[in-house]
Amino acid sequence: EKPSKKLAEQMLIEGGYDWNSGMFLFSADAYLEELERLNPVMLFACQDAVNRSVVDLDFLRLDADAYEACPARSIDVEVMEKTDKAAVVPAELGWSDVGTWSSLWNISEHDECDNVLMGDIIAHEVSGSYLRTEGPVLATIGLTDMVVVATEDAVLVASKGRSANVKSIVECFKQEGRPEHHSHLTVYRPWGWYKGIDSDERFQVKRICVNPGARLSLQYHLHRAEHWVVVSGTARVTRGDDTFDLASNQSTYIPVGEKHRLENPGQGPLHLIEVQSGSYLGEDDIIRLDDDFRRT
Repeated sequence: EKPSKKLAEQMLIEGGYDWNSGMFLFSADAYLEELERLNPVMLFACQDAVNRSVVDLDFLRLDADAYEACPARSIDVEVMEKTDKAAVVPAELGWSDVGTWSSLWNISEHDECDNVLMGDIIAHEVSGSYLRTEGPVLATIGLTDMVVVATEDAVLVASKGRSANVKSIVECFKQEGRPEHHSHLTVYRPWGWYKGIDSDERFQVKRICVNPGARLSLQYHLHRAEHWVVVSGTARVTRGDDTFDLASNQSTYIPVGEKHRLENPGQGPLHLIEVQSGSYLGEDDIIRLDDDFRRT
């Protein structure tokens, strides 16, 4: 996999080689048998991660500790370069991973100016560009061969030919400790979703939606208190040893360290505003005592 530049150039000059597209066709049992023979440590780590996984919405979330124990080696190196059961077939497939914004532009429907427009867009004297917004109106003037993508929490502006380099921006986010590389303002959970509205050093405000019949874990926090204001629907609140219902325009207060749970007993979605205040507001400040989704 991935020969050096010098070796690749030599192979091209000599001819007689096929270039690995990274596309493999095999039955699951044949692949697992080869993996067990060639790298049993990798197979066991993956099996362990699946066996200890949890279901979250439409996702099967692998156990992080088990998955991190898996050797960081590619299928190409660990199996395909070593197996004696493989055959190479030359093919002209016209394949695209659709792994860049420019490749999305290639496969999407274009307007009369060769643009791809998705969302609330105003494009004046713009051509050959990919414009997308998931929030406010996106107004552009005098652009050619550009990619502009606006989401709730970030805006990307890049020349179409450099859009594959977005991973370098993600790496900058990681190095600076910014949250944008791993989470959005709207975060989906098994029970519904929440969206960050405002925050500062000692407070943050969230809009929360709980699906009908769903409930959050019974939990408490070590560093923050919470105020809940019901906007619509009915909230069933457990606070300490008390359980009570709140209707629209009613509210409650959850002190630091108080065990609590939020539940939607109704047939429609429950919407509320949550105001958190305290010395630490990270999502990891949750001590779960009981949980319907096995996250304790």
